[in-house]
Amino acid sequence: MKKLLLGDEAIAQAAIDAGLSGVYAYPGTPSTEITEYIQHSPIASERGIHRKWSANEKTAMEEALGMSFMGKRALVCMKHVGLNVCADPFVNTAMTGTNGGLIVLVADDPSMHSSQNEQDSRFYAKFAMIPCLEPSSQQEAYDMVHFAFDYSERVHLPVLMRITTRMAHSRAVVEINDVQREQNEINYNAQPNDWVLLPAISRRRNNIVTQQQAELEEDAVNSRYNQYVDGKDHSLGVVASGIGVNYLEECFNGKCPYPVLKISHYPLPKKLLRKMTDECDNVIVIEEGQPFIEDVLNGVMRGTAVIKGKLTGDLPRNGELTPDIVRHAFNLPDAEGVRASENVVPRPPALCQGCGHRDVYAALNDVLSEFPNARVFGDIGCYTLGALPPYKALNSTVDMGASITMAKGAADAGQWPAVAVIGDSTFTHSGMTGLLDAINENSDITVIISDNLTTAMTGGQDSAGTNKLEAICRGLGLNGEHLKTVVPLPKNMPEIEKILREEISYHGLSVIIPCRECMQTLKRHLKQKKQKGGQGNEN
Repeated sequence: MKKLLLGDEAIAQAAIDAGLSGVYAYPGTPSTEITEYIQHSPIASERGIHRKWSANEKTAMEEALGMSFMGKRALVCMKHVGLNVCADPFVNTAMTGTNGGLIVLVADDPSMHSSQNEQDSRFYAKFAMIPCLEPSSQQEAYDMVHFAFDYSERVHLPVLMRITTRMAHSRAVVEINDVQREQNEINYNAQPNDWVLLPAISRRRNNIVTQQQAELEEDAVNSRYNQYVDGKDHSLGVVASGIGVNYLEECFNGKCPYPVLKISHYPLPKKLLRKMTDECDNVIVIEEGQPFIEDVLNGVMRGTAVIKGKLTGDLPRNGELTPDIVRHAFNLPDAEGVRASENVVPRPPALCQGCGHRDVYAALNDVLSEFPNARVFGDIGCYTLGALPPYKALNSTVDMGASITMAKGAADAGQWPAVAVIGDSTFTHSGMTGLLDAINENSDITVIISDNLTTAMTGGQDSAGTNKLEAICRGLGLNGEHLKTVVPLPKNMPEIEKILREEISYHGLSVIIPCRECMQTLKRHLKQKKQKGGQGNEN
């Protein structure tokens, strides 16, 4: 069977077909569509595959590890910065090992289309001493998932599968397996003498995993996903990985005259890299992200080949690769075709018309005009757009949950007033612990949890804190006298400003929760309600 699928969708379909028992994730572009595809799959529903969103990437990683502990196959999905959030359990999975197959799918975002940085997740795989796969096409992504589950169960390690934005969000025809693999049965093969990471056990496991690296590298040398194709012209050799393989094929219409080493399975196959540097005068490395392969290649080279790539300026160090960028590296002209008009007026992102965040920022700006030294610490979400005109309301945005903790740190330094603005989903993702610190010290800050009842920035997924925020704050120990809720509407502006003014002036911790549903999900819910009503009338 053939299907036209996004890279994300190919991975999701493959996981279902490969006997998946659970997917665990927190929404994060460009990885979100993997979990959504499984959530909407009738087959996944019939098979009872777990597919609910987790509170954050750390809980997702640990939940997936728990499923692997019981012998079942699990997939955990995140964007690259989410791997920072779950780094503790992720790195320790090499120490515990796996029982059921475990894939850690990470979607990197070069050019930072919706991210704070351009980090390359391959470094995490190397650091954790686990295998890494990087598909170069949607078909390969589909096939790799099947391989990765089998490989994880064979070597008893998780497998990091790294994709990038263009792979995640571009479509291709994918050949789908006709036969679906049954889910694993629960087994009790995971023994405490491996999984209880006391120092004595960890030292033993660390020795095992370290000794395993030679086997993993030999697997990469012999992998069907790493291919050395000789060429007639040895004046140049090409090492290409991931989406770079596609761009290389576009440059030469699939007929590259130079030897090509395609790398999609890590650890890096140094034997194949040395073969190329021995046989070619120059070697150029085409890889999306940071110069990961290029840096290692400089260290393993034996011959006199000159290594070219991002470190030498032959390819740009920052941003995404494009077919034309790769063509320029080979001194080829731009491809013929339609060009984007230079006269297109840029359209910066903005908060939706009618969005409750707009009213929150309007009220906050009015009140803070009375406090000339006020500082507002923002967070990650669509409300981050409040940093842009016309509001210009935020002084910082660093990472998920940093608004409350940075405001607390600023207050500890003597700053007043210090205001934190955080969304409902981000609050339950990583803001609660920061609020607990502030509660324990009655920090002189004002926290605004702007609640739009969804995870809006990534498309309106369920938020873990919906209708629970007040209870959470009280449960953490917040003084109820300084926990206020408001409805952010223009008609309520006098009340909102009065509450903001009072709580900012109060020298201690206060939390204000403006709550109104996201305009996009409201439209969706009203449409669904109307459709259900129409169906009811027909009956």
